[in-house]
Parts: sequence; C-alpha cells; structure tokens
Amino acid sequence: MADVLLIDRADGVATLTMNRPESLNALSTELKDALVQALADVGTDDSVRAVVLTGSGRGFCVGQDLSEHVQLLQAGDPAPLRTVVEHYNPIALSLTQMPKPVIAAVNGTAAGAGASFSFACDFRIVAEGTKFVLAFGNIGLSLDSGASWTLPRLIGAGRALELCMLGKPITAETAQQYGLVTQLVPADQVLATAQQLAAQLAAGPTVAYASIKSAIHYAATSTFEQALGNEAVLQAAAGATEDHRASVAAFVNKEKPVFLGR
Repeated sequence: MADVLLIDRADGVATLTMNRPESLNALSTELKDALVQALADVGTDDSVRAVVLTGSGRGFCVGQDLSEHVQLLQAGDPAPLRTVVEHYNPIALSLTQMPKPVIAAVNGTAAGAGASFSFACDFRIVAEGTKFVLAFGNIGLSLDSGASWTLPRLIGAGRALELCMLGKPITAETAQQYGLVTQLVPADQVLATAQQLAAQLAAGPTVAYASIKSAIHYAATSTFEQALGNEAVLQAAAGATEDHRASVAAFVNKEKPVFLGR
C-alpha cells in the first residue's frame, strides 16, 4: 500500500502530499495521524524554511473520510467524536503557527476540513476549475479545523456565513473574487508555482516572516495598544538577528542580501 502522506525535502522546502487519490484525499485516521506528525516534524526542522501542502490526483482534499466515519459510528467507536481534538485542531494549529511560510497548492476540490486546511495556510495557489465546498451543515455538523477563525478574516463574516450555512460549492474564480486565492493558475502548473513561491520565501528572512505571521495573528484578538507592545517585542528580536544586520549592510553597500534564517 502506498504511503498516505508523501514528504519531499529539497532546497529548504518541504512538500507534503496527501496521497489517497482514489478518494480525493479524504482524511482517513491514518492520513490524519500522518499529517499531525509530519507538520510537527517540519515545524521544528531548521533545515525546512518553507512548507507546501498539496494533494495527489485530481483533488486537494475533500475532508473527513465519511465511509470510515460511518463505520466507526455504527460500531459505537468513540473515535469519530475525538478526531477534532486529536487531529483537526493540532493540524490547524501547526499550519497557522508554523514559524515559516506555508503554501497550499490546491490542485482540485477542497471541501470540509480540506478547505479549512487551505484557509489555515499563508498562501493559496489554486488550480483553475477547483471548487471550494463547506457543507458541514449538510451533514448536521458545525465547523472545524479553524474555519470559524480563518475564513471570516479572509473574506468577511457575511460571505463566511454564506459559504458555511448554504453549503454550496464556489468556483476558483469566485473564490479569487472573495479573496481566498493568492494566485489562480492552470491545473498542471499548481505544484510548480507553489514550490517556486516556497523556494523564494525559503531564501528570504524566515525569522522575520515568522515574526510577521505571529504579529498578525496576535493582533487579531488584541487591542491596538497590546498589538503595539507585541510589535515592539518582536521587532527587537528580529533586529538582533544575523539576517537583519547582514541585510542592512548589504543595502548600504548596494549588494544583494543573503538570508540565513537566523
């Protein structure tokens, strides 16, 4: 049996590929376990300076594997009720709190938790023809994987309610109009475009990127004064890095800076 999650590391970029193409990368327990572990690993791997999350085949990820879910429910297994805490929350936290850029290469349909995972990433490179679907309500469920936090911040509360309560698919073009898409490209260019962006970011001041990401997330739930105080702390830390000193010297000398991520 093929690995349900493929991991490739090259030139500072880790590419995680959900690999259940026959089910459009539906999230089985095995795949969820693998994602939790892999994201924790790349998050603490100093050699990884950017991460790409994608799916194999013609879909990104259609969310929970409902066939497995139903079997477990019918067997009286409590596992389906624990998966939010044991899997979805850790995955969403790893994506949003990753101290390095994370790019979703959305190569096809993104539904449920799969769509939520893409919203938790910093950038979304999306294939033409992709559809996003948040149909939790259609099967009597609420939201998970951070969609209640990420989606309103990306597109506003009104459109978030529309997508989540009506549960209707939206096209990649509509998603781009809403502000969900960083770049819309032909399907055969999604992964290459995402990896090119990841390589560009991996070669940049990744400590500063981590601080920027942290500052924006902190400010979302703080007062202005608190945000200013947090910025001061993060800026002082960034100002003490080798990258800052070297890049300022390069700027003064009209040279191209080389960032080391420290």
